[in-house]
Amino acid sequence: MNDRPESVASGTPDSVTGLLLAWRQGDQSALEALIPLVYAELRRVAHRQLQGEHSGHTFQTADLVHETYLRLVESSRVNWQNRAHFLAVAARTMRRVLVDAARARQSLKRGGGEPPIPLNTELTVAGSPNVDVVAISDALDVLARADPRRSRVVELRFFGGLTVEETAEVLGVSAETVNRDWKVARAWLHSQLAPATR
Repeated sequence: MNDRPESVASGTPDSVTGLLLAWRQGDQSALEALIPLVYAELRRVAHRQLQGEHSGHTFQTADLVHETYLRLVESSRVNWQNRAHFLAVAARTMRRVLVDAARARQSLKRGGGEPPIPLNTELTVAGSPNVDVVAISDALDVLARADPRRSRVVELRFFGGLTVEETAEVLGVSAETVNRDWKVARAWLHSQLAPATR
């Protein structure tokens, strides 16, 4: 018999939160119920992200989901709080997976004579082609030292593929704040990355 509230078994965002909390408290059946919901969330985010990768990437949606999922499950130190926290950790993990893969490709090619990837006039959410994920990740590390929230906005929107509303939920700010941070961070990133792509 399932003693979990109906909202937890329904597949709603609240159910992800309830299952994460139950799993954190040692309920292994919660993990079994959580896997399909988490997989669906990761697949949605991965699909958005891979739409923005240039043609040289090696990941399919399922590959990115599996690698991200494995890293999340192996990370037993995560003190899961809610669905928003899951999305934030998933976005950061997906960023690491993509950057690790891009760095490995660059290492194999040793600079390989590939022409620089042009940065569009505006960095857009994870549907924009022709961006260098390693350069963006490195620039985000610099931005994080000066303005951590704006760096997180880009990480969540670009690498995580989250919507403005989801990003606002994760960061605990308004959608207007996210939009403002997104605009400023894009302009800053463009100014940092454009010289390298000319």
